[in-house]
Amino acid sequence: MTKSSPLLNLLAPALFVFMWATGFVVARLSAPHVEPLTFLAIRFPIAGLAFLLIALALKAPWPAAREARHAAIAGAFLHGGYLGPIYWAVAHGMPAGVSALIVGLQPLITAPLASSVLGERIGWRHWAGLVVGIIGVALVISPKLNFTALTGITPLTVAWNVFGAFSISFGTVYQKRHASGLHVASGGFWQYAGASIVVIIGALCTEHFGFDGSFNAWFALGWSVIVLSLGAISLLMLLIRHGDVSRVSGLIFLVPGVAAIMAYLLFGETLTAVQITGMIVCAAAVLVVTRKSVRP
Repeated sequence: MTKSSPLLNLLAPALFVFMWATGFVVARLSAPHVEPLTFLAIRFPIAGLAFLLIALALKAPWPAAREARHAAIAGAFLHGGYLGPIYWAVAHGMPAGVSALIVGLQPLITAPLASSVLGERIGWRHWAGLVVGIIGVALVISPKLNFTALTGITPLTVAWNVFGAFSISFGTVYQKRHASGLHVASGGFWQYAGASIVVIIGALCTEHFGFDGSFNAWFALGWSVIVLSLGAISLLMLLIRHGDVSRVSGLIFLVPGVAAIMAYLLFGETLTAVQITGMIVCAAAVLVVTRKSVRP
């Protein structure tokens, strides 16, 4: 993402949104076949090994111990603390499109963090966007929110999704502040090392490492490693490096609609009229946040 590559500047954000949206579809696809944290405990070390091999092949510079530690901490939040709760919620019945929308709160969380830590300026319009975004999310979850069920849209699955949004927001700002200058491959290896520790501990404490070996399980794993862990995360690191964190995180707000369409086509997940209205309201919020309140 540089001034000398206008085509990449144009295509990278759209490609990132598409790839990122498939992450929620993969969570839904893998859920019946492999436990959520187990899935990530397999995926992250494989992705880390892939980045290690790429780094060795490219003879990428290796970070010093302090930089490696920062990359591992960023990865623990960006990947482990983010995807662990999301996969758990989807495995317990949270619709993929709704999960994507709740995580779409990320820009509204990231902007104040970026302002305080990185000095990125935000205005009053951000707070207006925050209110609009919360209203939009409330419209989406309220028609099907169930306080007594153990699966579906419940207070617990919603809470874990919100936790995931906070985790990736913190990880994004931490990455920009402490580890954005690292090589994508060598830095990626350390990121997935940190993320692997988080999900492996989680899986050891709460799961039985169930994996049925079905085609869907292996396809989801392969797609997650190649398209998401290698492709989408590399794009995210490049976007963070070459743009304001708040603007980059604003792309996340474009993901829910794409994820909802994919979930409808693949799994028959549907949204009510009120929920569709909520998604439109959230789309309006991201325009307020990313185009009005954040200034370079």
